[in-house]
Amino acid sequence: MEDHIAGPTELRGDCERCFGLCCVALPFAAATDFAIDKAAGTPCPNLRGDHRCGIHAKLRQTGFTGCTVYDCFGAGQKVSQVTFGGQDWRTVPRAESRRMFDVFPVVRQLHELLWYLTEALTLPAAQPVHAELREALRATDALTRGTVEELGALDVGVHRQEVNVLLLRTSELMRAGAKGKKKDRRGADLMGARLKGADLSRADLRGAYLIAADLTGADLRGADLIGADLRDADLTDADLTGAFFLTQPQVNAARGGAGTRLPGSVVRPVHWAAGL
Repeated sequence: MEDHIAGPTELRGDCERCFGLCCVALPFAAATDFAIDKAAGTPCPNLRGDHRCGIHAKLRQTGFTGCTVYDCFGAGQKVSQVTFGGQDWRTVPRAESRRMFDVFPVVRQLHELLWYLTEALTLPAAQPVHAELREALRATDALTRGTVEELGALDVGVHRQEVNVLLLRTSELMRAGAKGKKKDRRGADLMGARLKGADLSRADLRGAYLIAADLTGADLRGADLIGADLRDADLTDADLTGAFFLTQPQVNAARGGAGTRLPGSVVRPVHWAAGL
């Protein structure tokens, strides 16, 4: 019988099956995204005893925008229910809870890779590398199911580089035929750029800095958006149909509206309708 591999629904955070790990394990600093400083391994003061957020309904209004754009890609429930077998960090020895907090970011990175690999396998143009993508998917999924010791010793950066070779090849196959210097914006500094109505179809925007960029009405069909920073970017009436390697946290961090066309891999953020 073939090993079970996480599907798309398992690659989204399920807070009901997690013990609030992101609210404890991760650090944040008081800035535009967070109202306070919090050290790694320290529970957020808004975290209740039942592992729910006490201000969930008003996170943006109270200065915790960063919480509303975050997604663990399902790593929270994997660490809570699989790695540590349903143990609550509140009830185990402190040394054990620290191990939970150390492992969580590692599994989160692996789950993000699972998201990209799973999406790549749905792209017909990437057919020439589907066999390699499937093998990378199986290998990455197996890593997420490792022991605490194995996850702690894992050099996740090396694994990311290996997977990235396949994701780059996927991008090349997807964007074949794209011409012009403006289509190659990989890692470009486009912070605050005026790109209203710009033709960025099939553009390479991997790792591009699009913070607060005006992408109103822009054509982003078939663009590679892996790692692009879309914080506060205006996607009003932009067309992202067929854009790939776009994650929910990226969309959540941007601004948009009813006229924004999104790929089926992500959902329209609720806060867009509220204008927040």
